[in-house]
Amino acid sequence: MPLLNRLLSLAALGVSAVPSVLSFQPGFSYGSEKVRGVNLGGWLVLEPWITPSIFENTGNDDIVDEWTFGEYQDYDTAKAVLQDHWNSWITEDDFAAIAAAGLNHVRLPVGYWAFAVGSGEPYITGQARLCEEGHSPGRRTTSLKLVIDLHGAPGSQNGFDNSGQRMSYPTWHSNQTNVDRTNAIIKTIISMVDSEYETVPIIAPLNEPAGFDGDDVLTVVKQYWKDSYPYDSSTESNTVELIHDAFQSLSYWDGFMVDGYDGVAMDTHIYQMFSDEQVAYNYSQHIEEACSHGSSLADFDLWIIVGEWTPASTDCAKWLNGRGTGARYDGSISDYKTFMRQYWEAQVISYEKGSGWIQWTWKAENADDWSYQAGLKYGWIPQDPTDLEYPDICD
Repeated sequence: MPLLNRLLSLAALGVSAVPSVLSFQPGFSYGSEKVRGVNLGGWLVLEPWITPSIFENTGNDDIVDEWTFGEYQDYDTAKAVLQDHWNSWITEDDFAAIAAAGLNHVRLPVGYWAFAVGSGEPYITGQARLCEEGHSPGRRTTSLKLVIDLHGAPGSQNGFDNSGQRMSYPTWHSNQTNVDRTNAIIKTIISMVDSEYETVPIIAPLNEPAGFDGDDVLTVVKQYWKDSYPYDSSTESNTVELIHDAFQSLSYWDGFMVDGYDGVAMDTHIYQMFSDEQVAYNYSQHIEEACSHGSSLADFDLWIIVGEWTPASTDCAKWLNGRGTGARYDGSISDYKTFMRQYWEAQVISYEKGSGWIQWTWKAENADDWSYQAGLKYGWIPQDPTDLEYPDICD
C-alpha cells in the first residue's frame, strides 16, 4: 500500500472523460483529446546511459544494470546510492516544469522488484518505504495524468538493461512462474488504482516484450495481454490497459482485443537509430520516415499512443546500447539543433494522427538530445507543444 500511495500521488485529481461506450469512462478523453507526455526514465529503473555517473562511481565494469548493481556491491552502499537517486532525480520542481510545458501525461517506468523480490534476486528495494517519506509529489497542484508502466518482469521480457537484467536471451516467457508473478503484480496494481482512474487512467502491464524472438514469445505475450486485462465479466473498471506491440507491425495486431473489450490501447515505440540503415539517414530521410507513420496510426483500430520516441537521431549517447558498448554513429553534425526542432515537430504531427505521444525522456545526465527538459531550455522543443514553427513539414 505505501508504494500505491506514492504512485497515486504522482497525479492530481481532475477528469475530462468521453467514454468509448456508456459503461466505460476513462480518466482522459482518449481518442478525442491528444496525449502529450514525457517519460520519467531512469528514476525507479536505472539505465546506464541516462545516469552513467551512478555506474561509473561503482568502479566496477561488470555492473551494467540494476540486477548487477545489487549483486556486485555491498548492500548498504548500493541502497544508499539508490535512495539518494530516488529522492533527487525527479522532484516537485520537475513535475511543475512538466505541467508548465503544456504536457498532460507522465509515464512512470517501474520494475517488478518494487513490489516483490524473489529468493536469490539481488535487487535493492526500498521504493515502498520511500513512498512515505520526503518530497511527496502529492503536494503538487497539477493535472498530470499518470501511466504506470511495468518496465521489468521476472526473467527479463527482452534482455535489455532497462528491464532490470541484461542478458543475451530473455527468459520471462519461457517460465510460467515468471508470467504468473508478473500478472499477479499487475492485478494487484489494478485493484489498488481502479478507483483512482481519474488520476491514474492507464496501466501498461509490460514494456517491450521481445516479440522479435518469434512465436514462442508472441504466443505468451498475447495470452498475457488478455490475462492482465483490468476486468472480467464479474467486475467493472475504467482503467485503460496499454499493451505494447512487441516490436511487431501494427497490421499484426489488427482486430486484437477489439471485440468484447473496453479500454484497450496500443503502445508503439518509434526510434530511428537502432539499425545501421536508419542511423545513416540524412536529415530529410529522418523527417520523411517520421511523417510516414501518420497514416498507419490514424487507421489503427485501437487507441494508439507512441509511448517512446525522441528527437535524437543517433545512438551516440554514452552507453545507449549498454554499458561498455559503442555507437553506430560517430561524426560531427552541423545545424543539428535546427534539425532536431524540425524532426521533433514532424514526429509530433505524425503521432497525433493517432492518440498522441509520450517522449523518452524528461532528463538525462549527458544526452541532451534525448532530454525534453534540455530541449525546452535550448529551443528545439517549444514551450507549448502546439506552438509549431514547421506545421506543414509533413505535407
